[in-house]
Amino acid sequence: MIKPMLTAGGALVFWLALTTFCPAHAAADFKVKLLLPTIQLPPGFSIDVYTDAVPGARSMALSPSGVLFVGTRQTGKVYAVIDTDGDRRAERVFTLAQGLDTPNGVAFRDGDLYVAEVHRILRYTQIESRLGATETPEVIYDGLPRDRRHGWKFIRFGPDGRLYVPVGAPCNVCLRDDPVYASISRMNADGSAFEIFARGVRNSAGFDWHPLTGVLWFTDNGRDWLGDDLPPDELNAADMKGLHFGFPHCHGGIVGDPEFGGEQVCGQYTPPKVRLGTHVAALGMRFYTGTAFPEGYRNQIFIAEHGSWNRRQKNGYRVTTVRMEGDRIVDYEPFAQGWQIGNTAWGRPVDVEVMADGALLVSDDKNGVIYRISYNMETAAAH
Repeated sequence: MIKPMLTAGGALVFWLALTTFCPAHAAADFKVKLLLPTIQLPPGFSIDVYTDAVPGARSMALSPSGVLFVGTRQTGKVYAVIDTDGDRRAERVFTLAQGLDTPNGVAFRDGDLYVAEVHRILRYTQIESRLGATETPEVIYDGLPRDRRHGWKFIRFGPDGRLYVPVGAPCNVCLRDDPVYASISRMNADGSAFEIFARGVRNSAGFDWHPLTGVLWFTDNGRDWLGDDLPPDELNAADMKGLHFGFPHCHGGIVGDPEFGGEQVCGQYTPPKVRLGTHVAALGMRFYTGTAFPEGYRNQIFIAEHGSWNRRQKNGYRVTTVRMEGDRIVDYEPFAQGWQIGNTAWGRPVDVEVMADGALLVSDDKNGVIYRISYNMETAAAH
């Protein structure tokens, strides 16, 4: 790993002292500048701020022209972020919408921006031609549940042209009669032909399709209150419609639920491909389809781990990689880490996105920042 340019603990102490004397926004900006050099990356990689002007930055979607769309949860806003001069830092940030109900999920297709609120999907047509204007969106689907617990959504278009929309369980662990809960559903781009694609998915907050096989891969957050070390979060794969991934009966493919499961229950369900860290809150994930990173990263998975709350010793707060050889998983390891110092987290990764130039963007809703991770062969050789 690259050695930090300054001691992480010393930087954290300095930042905590700074918050006592500076306004919150000034302290936050300085915190990122101070602590960013403590992020540890493999040799040859570097991390910079792409923009620090997106409060609550969550899920991301990139248009072919390079406009980055960013959703939020608590601010109710949706943003467009643009690098106008090609210097690898965004100069323009437009507020496209505000006052929405937890517009976490964003997806882009054929010039249109799709935004997921808690109970409905909106479409802003030909959005790139009207970035500075206030637009009234079209509601393409409004039949989703209104539950707040796990109600925010990640959305993305699949290779079949349909929009995939997860609906989380409205609880820590429960079993509801309506099959739309704890599922991943899909619909046509106009909101028609809604159907459930996968079930037994407690709360998926990120998914992507394997660039060679077209199989859907997705993260899933495990239940709370089974202790610090159970159950693991999951990385799953669905190669067909109709699979069930265990919730609420089985967690992580190995833990029968005390109320809804039993000793033998897990064998009935599709097990995870990878058992991730416990309570790491694995959110956004992408296959790396760029060419700027070394060959070993091609078609491999990057996951943003938002970080634990239901654990005495916090974990997560990092970006990890899952390495594959064909259909076989060979490794799950940290890629970018250092947002957690001791048991304190100063940043929280949410989503990852691959840029056209091969750089990797990482959103951080704690700081309202989007980072840009790049690779330099000469720097790598120096190590």
